[in-house]
Amino acid sequence: MIYPIRLYGDPVLRKRARPVEDFSGLKRLAEDMLETMFEARGVGLAAPQIGLSQRLFVAVEYADEPEGEERPLRDLVRRVYVVANPVITHREGLVEGTEGCLSLPGLYSEEVPRAERIRVAYQDEEGTPRTLELEGYLARVFQHEMDHLDGILFFERLPKPKREAFLEEHRSDLARFQKEARALLKELAQG
Repeated sequence: MIYPIRLYGDPVLRKRARPVEDFSGLKRLAEDMLETMFEARGVGLAAPQIGLSQRLFVAVEYADEPEGEERPLRDLVRRVYVVANPVITHREGLVEGTEGCLSLPGLYSEEVPRAERIRVAYQDEEGTPRTLELEGYLARVFQHEMDHLDGILFFERLPKPKREAFLEEHRSDLARFQKEARALLKELAQG
């Protein structure tokens, strides 16, 4: 099942998500989230982005696409992560990098600060405790998705002057997303 992705302006994106306590249907939910993410051509998707206030996200590590070939993203998956109730237990270094978001389609910032290396404690789709040590791009993806679980969007990580410039530059896009978010909520309520 492919879910509609919630856009900027949807209140679920601003709430701190509840811990996952029931793991019985999580495997199916994670599969649906991955399908939704592949359809949107993303690298990660948090449960709030599909309207579920749960501390859960999926992320993938892709292999490089061969030159001149256009293949479905699913064919390029090197590793899948299903992450419930994550907690960063160690951070190291600080780097700026480019980020975008499926809830803010087409908007990017090149200067989002994140820890360069992290250690994450979490539970997998069966509730088994796990730990990962990540660095570079994958560490950035995990931090971005974990922010979604706390109601934080990537541009809010920018220093204040850059955040204000981002908001000003994308004012009309953000207003459009808010309008589309309200329309989707209305449609779902009727539905």
